[in-house]
Amino acid sequence: MKSKKASKDEFSKGDFVVYPTHGVGKLTGVETQEIAGAELRLFVIDFEQDKMRLRVPVAKAKDSGLRRLSTRKVMDDAMSTLKRRARVKRTMWSRRAQEYEAKINSGDPISLAEVVRDLYRKADQPDQSYSERQMYQAALDRLCRELSAIEKIDEDAATKKVEKVLEAA
Repeated sequence: MKSKKASKDEFSKGDFVVYPTHGVGKLTGVETQEIAGAELRLFVIDFEQDKMRLRVPVAKAKDSGLRRLSTRKVMDDAMSTLKRRARVKRTMWSRRAQEYEAKINSGDPISLAEVVRDLYRKADQPDQSYSERQMYQAALDRLCRELSAIEKIDEDAATKKVEKVLEAA
């Protein structure tokens, strides 16, 4: 008999999962491939928005950061993060950019929300640089994809919901 812990970490075909450096994808199955003479079981994950398919060894899934979608509570915490005051440090942009990139690639909704909040500009604020816009958009896309999967709404509706929170803050 399997323990509850083992079954909690398993994924099923059709599950939405989060891979830290790529965001939300759909598990389309498990396949076995022979690599260097060894049989290897792989999770196959499709990232429709990026037109990409990723294969992650089942044995390395946990180490790679592959996880289920966040709970509604975690997403609510992320949405609350958007309402807080932006914390823009007075350090060089290259240093901040590295920190933002690390937060984006962590795949953590709260870290994504921090990047979105810190890089968001209202209409009456100065324009962002190209790299700030790119980072803002990457964080926003990842956050909204997970929000849309959790709430079972389309990405546009999720984006509108996040932007509404940002504008009200």
